[in-house]
Amino acid sequence: MASKDLKRSTKKRKQVEDEPEEEDLSRAVALEMPSDEEADEPAFSDDGEVDEFPEIDAASDSDTPDEEGEGDQEDEEETDAESDQEEGEQSGSDNEIHPFPIAKTIISDITKQPKRVYPEIEAEYDSDSSTEDDPNRVGNVPLHWYDDMPHIGYDMNGKKIFRPAQGDELDKFLDTVEDPKSWMSAFDKSLQMDKPLTAEELDIIRRLQANENPDADYDPYEPTVEWFTGPDKEEKMPLSAAPEPKRRWVPSKWEKKKVMKIVRAIRQGRIVPSKPKSTQPQYYSIWNEPTDSQHPAPLPAPKPALPTNAESYNPPEEYLPTEEERKEWESQDKEDRERNFLPHKYGALRLVPAYDQFIQERFGRQLDLYLAPRVQRAKLNIDPESLIPKLPSPNSLKPFPSYRALSFVHGKGRARCLGVSPDGAWVVSGDEGGVVSLWEVTVGREVKRWTFGGKIGSLDWCPRTDVSFFVIGVEDHLHFVIPPNLPSGVLTATQSLLAPAALPPAPATPSPVKWVSSSSSASLDEPILTLQLPTLSGLPGQITWHRRGDYLASVSNREGQGSVWIHQMSRRHSQAPFKKVKGSIQMVLFHPSRPDFFVATQRYVRMYNLAEQKLLKTLMPGIKWISSMDIHPSGDHLIVGGYDRKLCWFDLELSDKPYKNLRYHTKAIRSLHFHPTYPLFASSSDDGTIQVFHARVYNDLMTDPLIVPLKILRGHDIKDGLGVLQVRWCRGQPWLASAGADGKVAVWCS
Repeated sequence: MASKDLKRSTKKRKQVEDEPEEEDLSRAVALEMPSDEEADEPAFSDDGEVDEFPEIDAASDSDTPDEEGEGDQEDEEETDAESDQEEGEQSGSDNEIHPFPIAKTIISDITKQPKRVYPEIEAEYDSDSSTEDDPNRVGNVPLHWYDDMPHIGYDMNGKKIFRPAQGDELDKFLDTVEDPKSWMSAFDKSLQMDKPLTAEELDIIRRLQANENPDADYDPYEPTVEWFTGPDKEEKMPLSAAPEPKRRWVPSKWEKKKVMKIVRAIRQGRIVPSKPKSTQPQYYSIWNEPTDSQHPAPLPAPKPALPTNAESYNPPEEYLPTEEERKEWESQDKEDRERNFLPHKYGALRLVPAYDQFIQERFGRQLDLYLAPRVQRAKLNIDPESLIPKLPSPNSLKPFPSYRALSFVHGKGRARCLGVSPDGAWVVSGDEGGVVSLWEVTVGREVKRWTFGGKIGSLDWCPRTDVSFFVIGVEDHLHFVIPPNLPSGVLTATQSLLAPAALPPAPATPSPVKWVSSSSSASLDEPILTLQLPTLSGLPGQITWHRRGDYLASVSNREGQGSVWIHQMSRRHSQAPFKKVKGSIQMVLFHPSRPDFFVATQRYVRMYNLAEQKLLKTLMPGIKWISSMDIHPSGDHLIVGGYDRKLCWFDLELSDKPYKNLRYHTKAIRSLHFHPTYPLFASSSDDGTIQVFHARVYNDLMTDPLIVPLKILRGHDIKDGLGVLQVRWCRGQPWLASAGADGKVAVWCS
């Protein structure tokens, strides 16, 4: 009997556990929905079947050991059933099922104290697969609370979940390249990692990007539902034909009381009726406004001119026009006539007719009064001389070049380029006939002459003082030449630099530019080193050195990637800094103190950082075609000249727009150059003149640079529309060297 009751109660408890399990668990614990992968897997369940306890055999009461073991087993089952029944009674009368495992109280082997022990969770049956996907159990809290902590939450056991390592943008890009399904994942903030998106979520994202309804079952073309058409769907309108009630036309007692209350208030003066509107006219005289003490009174209306003898009805005879004067007056335009009428003589006043121009003249006067300015303007008495800025006298800004001291003539064409040695004692110049001459600055005597097969495009002297050589740009070649009469120590250092005994190791990336050096003991009549540029590079139009003398940049007239090359002397290596060039490059410059590189195209000047390989700034001078530029020795100011006669001064710390625009030349500007030590700069033009300016730059950022025009140097002749092609300052002296299209190279001294 006991076994049947126990079996019945067990079945009843199983049914109770099976039925409200889902509802009670959802109320007790806030579990999360499993993912689609988990939903597809078969869940472990008993399919509605209830495990029954084994029935108790009444004939098992025996004294045999087996029977005793069975009896012990039955006693344990009875004890478990009783304990379950007691716990069920303690849980309450509402049959609430506890969702967590039931703890047992045992005696600890170490402390000999009672402790509660929970049964182990079997992963096969009792675990929830949702915890595997989302181990973070912090709940619905803002995740930015954990931004400054090494962990992102806690798991079910209360242990910290540490933040996974995050790669940089390059790692993320490589992951997208290696994993073709990386675009099908999204970043989970609670786990700090990417989780794959399901097919339903990807379909929702696709619909949102296509501006469609995210619901796939939504039908935008479903038939219209007729809400007010059909039987029993007509709208009942609140209209009826019933006669109006009596209260609609019988005076109301409440309204009578309200009206009498208002009447008593009006009689007692508590309600004042609205004031009648003013009967003042809407028009007023614009000349009779009250004056304000803060503003001057308006100008009075102009008075009409008083009549003269010509307006009289009986004027004297001398006022009457003759027939010729009448015809001349009629032939003139109305604007050119002296009077709007001709004097006429009448015998009596009553014979004078009405004035036919009265309406036109009255209307014209009204227009004059309406359009007349009513503001009294004070005349400004300004001295024109005060508008001219106060500049210092050129005599106080000496020294600067003021006259031509000597000149050297090239007989084979235009003197296109020149260079000055670092000590300022020698000048090397080249012409279009392929002749390069070396001569002294002080006396103008030619010391050495080299002849090349092509036109000389550019040349420049190395700025280093421990060595002495200059570079000449000919068609597709750069020639390194050592001048004569050098000290033995300087000559040895120069030869070891240009033609070393042991060549440096070859770079990993080969360069198309070939370095060909001759023997160090060769004659000085030939170049000691030659750089062979790529074929069809064109004529090098510019050669510029870095301040330290290890880097050299050349610009050719060819458009594209191979137009700019940077050559390093110590490594004997050349490279093109740009893979893709925007526009035609006109000039390049090195920054004197920073690893910056200036590139001038036709309309813009771009400033690059060679160390970081990025664009820093783009200067917009507003010139149609840039011809030349130069940077101040401090590195904070830049001047840019153009073929449209415009010279722009840039402050690199302020803006990408010009600080000041100068227009002193009448034709295209050809060359610009800052003096290395003196506060001077010069500009040359095709008008045959050289403008010398005083340019003082202050260390105080609040003080603007002082730019003062000093002198206009004239001495070069204009030939074929070309004037002075290049100017260069002599270091240590306020002397200027210039090369012109007339074949002359001049030195200007102070």
